[in-house]
Amino acid sequence: MALSPAVVPLRSPPAQSTTSAAAPIRVLIADDSAVVRGLVARWIAEAGFELVGTASNGRIALEMMAKHDPDVVLLDIEMPELDGTTALPRMLAISPNLQVVMMSTLTTRNADISLKCLALGAVDYIAKPESNRGVTTSETFRVELIERVRVFGAARARTRRPASAPGTAPAPAHAAPALAPAAPAPRPATPFTLRPKVRNRTQPRALLIGSSTGGPRAVGEMLEGIGAAALRRVPVLIVQHMPPIFTAVFAEHLSTRTGLRAAEGKADERLEAGRIYVAPGGRHMGLVTGPNGPTIRLTDGPPVNFCRPAVDVLFKDAAVVFGAATATVILTGMGSDGTNGARALTDAGGPVLAQDEATSTVWGMPGSVARAGLAEAVLPLPELATALRALITGQPS
Repeated sequence: MALSPAVVPLRSPPAQSTTSAAAPIRVLIADDSAVVRGLVARWIAEAGFELVGTASNGRIALEMMAKHDPDVVLLDIEMPELDGTTALPRMLAISPNLQVVMMSTLTTRNADISLKCLALGAVDYIAKPESNRGVTTSETFRVELIERVRVFGAARARTRRPASAPGTAPAPAHAAPALAPAAPAPRPATPFTLRPKVRNRTQPRALLIGSSTGGPRAVGEMLEGIGAAALRRVPVLIVQHMPPIFTAVFAEHLSTRTGLRAAEGKADERLEAGRIYVAPGGRHMGLVTGPNGPTIRLTDGPPVNFCRPAVDVLFKDAAVVFGAATATVILTGMGSDGTNGARALTDAGGPVLAQDEATSTVWGMPGSVARAGLAEAVLPLPELATALRALITGQPS
């Protein structure tokens, strides 16, 4: 496709409503499409962020990083000379706290690459419409992109050292320790109240997981930490906010990582212990009680909490089907999806755990559950695996 000039250094007005004037969110766009670069650059400026430049490939993006020290890089996967997958680890070597959001069209190959990029250190991904017209007209793509820049950029901007004098490049990665990038500042603790633990627990008949931003990596790490021996005792049901195609590839990654059978849930499929069921992108996954036990139901109903699939749909159904016989965890993610479902589960007597703020990419969903007083434990990701293993096996953690 036709490319615009290789490097287009740009400056938009300092961010006002998104963060303080002293630390505007600085954004670099790397995409081989001139249309995408132009549109996203305009959106970034209109949102009040500081656009430090655009690049048509990964090599140019790396050169611009050294000059402009961005907080967020929007990084296309497929680019000439140096693609996004190759550029990503080099970017993080220069700036370990950099927030990189991968951008790709909805193909199985790109979904697989995007998930691998999360394992390499990207914080999130966003699915691009397949055509330039789709990029131009998709309000969903625009809103999701700006929200990711806002959330990830604010976190990175707080850790960035004071801006250099005009025209002064940031110190290179090999500079003396005194000039190295500052370590991330500790996040302020958010107050919450834990729910009392239930005595004489009911043995779980299912493990329920809800997650969103940062979830693919967190879910994989947690399941691996729980271990296949414990996971074979129960069916594992996951709602991860993802578009179609991505959820099928996500399930394949989980199967490889855990050694268990993992796939998108299918309508009327009977639950089996030791299987992992992932809600298909674009459809709600719930449960019903069938003649041979609990089965999956899929619906195309309206979004819940602006999400489809929605965690609340699965959790509310599980509260009816399983009652107290569940083990439930809410992992990292934007928004509050899962809170109402967690309330239904706790009302039924089931335990709900949440990921802590320090290890969450975004403490939206788990934070909402914690602040609502619905979590009996709020733990770092490795400790969640230990606690869930104890719940599933009935052994002390």
